[in-house]
Amino acid sequence: MALGGWSTLKAKNNTPENQDAYQYLKLFSDVIAIVQDNYVEKTEQKKLMYGAITGMLRELDPHSSFLKPEDYKELQIETKGKFGGLGIEITIRDNILTVVSPLEDTPADKAGIQANDQILRIDDLPTQDMSLMDAVQKMRGPKGSKVKLTILRKGQQKPLEFELVRDIISIQSVKSRTLEPGFGYVRISSFQSGTADDLRKALTQLEAENPGLQGLIVDLRNDPGGLLDQAVEVSDEFLDEGLIVYTGGRLENQKMRFEAHKKAKPQTYPIVVLVNSGSASASEIVAGALQDHKRAIIMGEQTFGKGSVQTVIPLNDGSALRLTTSLYFTPSGKSIQAKGITPDIVVKRENPPKGEEPQSEESMRVREKDLPRHMENQKSETQSKGDAAAQADAKKLLEADNQVRRALDLLKGYKIIAQTQNK
Repeated sequence: MALGGWSTLKAKNNTPENQDAYQYLKLFSDVIAIVQDNYVEKTEQKKLMYGAITGMLRELDPHSSFLKPEDYKELQIETKGKFGGLGIEITIRDNILTVVSPLEDTPADKAGIQANDQILRIDDLPTQDMSLMDAVQKMRGPKGSKVKLTILRKGQQKPLEFELVRDIISIQSVKSRTLEPGFGYVRISSFQSGTADDLRKALTQLEAENPGLQGLIVDLRNDPGGLLDQAVEVSDEFLDEGLIVYTGGRLENQKMRFEAHKKAKPQTYPIVVLVNSGSASASEIVAGALQDHKRAIIMGEQTFGKGSVQTVIPLNDGSALRLTTSLYFTPSGKSIQAKGITPDIVVKRENPPKGEEPQSEESMRVREKDLPRHMENQKSETQSKGDAAAQADAKKLLEADNQVRRALDLLKGYKIIAQTQNK
C-alpha cells in the first residue's frame, strides 16, 4: 500500500485483453518441467513460481514488485510507523539502488546517509539486479544487529562504507514549534496512518500559542512520501476548495479525483513549503496542490519526481502484488513523474560540518544583552523553563538551517507588505 491505501482489487480472471498471454503458458510449463526434471538439485515448485513472478514484475518499473507473505506483513507494519531496521527509503534509479532519503532521527540519518546516495553493496552482497523488496529485507533485522552499506556518493572519488546498528524505527511523522512569536514551523517526515490527525493537533497547538498566527513553514524536505489518503487530507487542511490531485491510468477505475472541502474555520495565514531532492511522492502531491492553488510559496530545491501510484493487490496465499497502476497529476495538469515539483524560489541548502554551525553576521554583532552587567528583561525572568527550552531549540534551528531562515524572512516580508498596502 505504499501509496493509495489498501486496495480492494482482486486478481482478474481471463479477459479478451490477456488471451494472447496463454500462448506462452505452454512454454512456461515446459520450462518448469525441464528444470524440475534436469536441474542438478531437486527444486521446490513454490520457490520456482515465486522467482518467476518476481522476475516478471521486475520487467515493469522500479516500484512494481511481488510481495511474499512475509514481505506483505512487513509492508502492513511499516505503514503504521513502527518497524525494525535502518530508517531509509530507497528506489531503483537507472538500474541502481538509490536512496530517496533517510527518515529523520533514525540510524541511517544519524550515520550520515544522504538522498541520492547509491547503494553498491549490503553486507558485501552486490545490489546489482537486487529487487527493492530484497534490499529492504536485507536491511531489516532485530534491534542491535549490524549491517554494512557501501555507498557511492556524488563528489566522492571512492565508495564510502557505513556500519549501521539496526533499531526499532518508530516514526513521529509530525513535529512542530514556534520559531518566533506569530510564526510557526511544522515538520512532516513521512505520510503514514494518522499523519493528518497529528498535523491538525500541531496546528491547533501553534494557533493557541500564537493567536492570529501570521505565518507557517511546512517542512517536507527528505520526506519520502507514504499514503495517498494522508497526502490528500494534509493538502485539504490548507485548501478550502478545488482539486487536490488526480490520477490517470489505462483503466477507468484507475482514474481518481480528490477535491478539497470547505472549512468552518479556514486557515488564511501565509505558508512557505520547504522541499528538496528527498521530497517524494506524497510530499510532492502536497507541494504541487498548494503551489497550483497559490496557497503557499514553494521554496528549496527540485523534488525527487516519484509521481506513480502503486496499488497493493492481495493474493490467495497471503502474498501480494505491488503494482504501478496510474500516475499523479497536480491540479493544473502537470505530471510529477520523473520531473518533480519546481520551487517558486530556489534556495540551496548550506551544509556546515557536523557539529559546527555557521556564524552569521547577525550572530556576531554585540548587543545590549552581551554587555557586562546588563539589565535583564523582567519578562524573560518569569519565563517558564519549557518556554525557554522551546525558544532555544527554535533559535538553534534558525541558526543552523539557511532554508528555514529564508522561509521565515519571506513570511515576515509578506506581513510587512500587507501592512503597507492596508495603509
